[in-house]
Amino acid sequence: MLQRMNLRAIVGSMAAALAAIGLAISPAQAQSGQPIKIGFSMALTGPLAGAGKGALLGMKIWQDDINKKGGMLGRPVQLIFYDDKSAPAEVPGIYTKLIDVDKVDLIMGPYATTQIAPAIPVAMQKNKLMISLFGTAVNSEFKYNRYFSMIPTGPNPKPAFTAGFFETAMAQNPKPQSIAIVAADAEFGRNVCEGARDNSKKAGLKITYDRTYPPSTTDFAPIVRAIQATNPDLVVICSYPLDSVGMVRAVNEVGFKPKMIGGGMVGLQFTAIKMQLGPLLNGFVNYDTWLPVKTMQYPGALEVVAKYQARAAAEGVDPLGWYLPPWAYAYLQVLEQAVAGTKSLDDAKLADYISKTTFKTVIGDVKFGPGGEWAAAKMPQIQFQNIKGKDLAEFKDVSKITVLTPPEVKTGNVIYPYEKAK
Repeated sequence: MLQRMNLRAIVGSMAAALAAIGLAISPAQAQSGQPIKIGFSMALTGPLAGAGKGALLGMKIWQDDINKKGGMLGRPVQLIFYDDKSAPAEVPGIYTKLIDVDKVDLIMGPYATTQIAPAIPVAMQKNKLMISLFGTAVNSEFKYNRYFSMIPTGPNPKPAFTAGFFETAMAQNPKPQSIAIVAADAEFGRNVCEGARDNSKKAGLKITYDRTYPPSTTDFAPIVRAIQATNPDLVVICSYPLDSVGMVRAVNEVGFKPKMIGGGMVGLQFTAIKMQLGPLLNGFVNYDTWLPVKTMQYPGALEVVAKYQARAAAEGVDPLGWYLPPWAYAYLQVLEQAVAGTKSLDDAKLADYISKTTFKTVIGDVKFGPGGEWAAAKMPQIQFQNIKGKDLAEFKDVSKITVLTPPEVKTGNVIYPYEKAK
């Protein structure tokens, strides 16, 4: 009896000592069992890597945070991922391997419309839940009931992508009368510019130019000159990162000055591209997704970005991380909350729960509607204003990016016409 009492006393003393020096058992240490494996592909090389690598760091930060809190269902979480090289052809094989060979418990979608589209048929075949990252109207063809899209374009994503561009333009006096539409001949470009056509018709605008260009295009001056020859008031460009750089340079080199230009240009959100173009960006109106302005400082957002920026240099990623990392963190928050709400890893139960629930995330409240799109559109349009140089400090100054729409996050007014912003 005395020995037992002494043993209890010794154990109690050891526990007290451990707690006193900060070695108490943490929630992460309390996890047990095999890790919950979450699989996905991400663009870590190729033209989409400027965003894809930053997204991956956002996901790693979520993994660290959730494991510090005890994981999911009392089990640690492990991310399993492969580089899809920004090449759609790589995607089906990766997702097949994740499910059949790696035996992941759950999958998440890749980044970008062109990469998401080839992943959905694999998810459908395997009856897997999939939440994608920045895909525009991808499920409009598949209509898969276990697919959810993490992008704020709402239930009608194709026109929603440029709705703010048209809203801003048509509020000017006198109103513009004509528009040119140009797109990369790829999934994203075609979808967004299809929506721009719908918006043009609703606004009563005359379409003076409407063409696509091959994704391999490197010289954009002939395209810009052809658009300029039709003398449009507005120009909507639906482009991928390398194209966007080429378009901005060509517009400036040719001296083309429509009343407003931009809309759907991927890449102008990346810090490296902003620094490359500098003052050439002034006046362009374009979509963005999240900025550290007061109107978008949702709970936890600045903390995630601070963690990201502390690790960015070592990871070799975008130094600011405003565009995609908070969203990559948030789409895993949706999964995390669904697992907690259902106490399950069952894809059917998770999909049903996600379809009915409003989620609290670092990019605000998220509620899905028909087709897995957001129940309401919240896609911002911004304008680059008063950029003087090309150094990082120039782009840390968020005042150089004015949020024009939607009204609840607006930070300023458009400089119109485009020429005045130059």
